Amino acid sequence: MANTSATGGYLAPTAPVPPDDDALDDLLQALVAGISGLPGSMVRPRWQPTVPKQPEPSVNWCALGVDVQQNDASPAIQHDPNGDGSDTYIRHQAIELLCSFYGPAGKGYAQRLADGLAIPQNNEQLALNDMKFVSVSEIRAAPDFVNQQWVRRYDLTVQLRRKITRTYPVLNLLSAQVGLPRD
Repeated sequence: MANTSATGGYLAPTAPVPPDDDALDDLLQALVAGISGLPGSMVRPRWQPTVPKQPEPSVNWCALGVDVQQNDASPAIQHDPNGDGSDTYIRHQAIELLCSFYGPAGKGYAQRLADGLAIPQNNEQLALNDMKFVSVSEIRAAPDFVNQQWVRRYDLTVQLRRKITRTYPVLNLLSAQVGLPRD
């Protein structure tokens, strides 16, 4: 059982945590595939434990990965006195998603993503996860030289912002013994 403020020691959050790691990667993969129009199997994590074979230069695909997660200056912490009590921790975070599009139509898919992120309906799934689209960078040509041939590659960075909310078991103070100094 996790600690509470009554037991002392470290406190872990009790409520479901926001998507991170694989869950965040899956959410962002679906976003890029859905908006760019690439098949889901052709939108791949940039960093994988086992590196899969890269598709042929004639195949359109995308590699993506969260490059930077930057927390804002400090969180807001509010005590909720309902029930036994708890503290709600709220912080905002900037996320940079690096997307590299490959293939003969790579630049077109990159442009579709950049344009489609401005459409409100395309941001609904982000909003369900307390995230919001902020901006997209320029599309930068960054060809790779692989097996004695140039492979088309176009990079862009998607800036997102998200709200992190966690609940900690900081219980209500029910009573306290107070000593007053004597004259």
